[in-house]
Amino acid sequence: MVSKLAADCLFCKIIKGEIPSVKLAETAHSFSFLDIGPLSEGHALVIPKYHAEKMHELPDEFLADAMPVAKKIATALGAENYNILQNNGRLAHQEVKHVHFHIIPKPNAEEGLGFGWPAKPANMDDIKALGEKLKERL
Repeated sequence: MVSKLAADCLFCKIIKGEIPSVKLAETAHSFSFLDIGPLSEGHALVIPKYHAEKMHELPDEFLADAMPVAKKIATALGAENYNILQNNGRLAHQEVKHVHFHIIPKPNAEEGLGFGWPAKPANMDDIKALGEKLKERL
């Protein structure tokens, strides 16, 4: 599938070279660069060369290309600990309405991604019922 870019999208403008970036790698389907507001040294982004706001809207070939690029960046960083982060929608903390993956080194407790995991108690019968419903949709 051919790349699809939007004229008014920040990340599409970076892909087109209209906004400067520190490019790390580029493939036919992905573009990666260093984040200008990093959570830690080496914080990078991988963006598909296809304008889609959310991951489920992205053609599979662009999604399949992004993870090997993220892996190469994580390897090049040499970070023992790191996060791969991808958000979908404003409530899920997505700031730029273009699918993107963060590679965020976690060198210590103070730097990198910090968050809580507010797990709730769950009922196994409810979990099983939801699992069956989801399997039917797949």
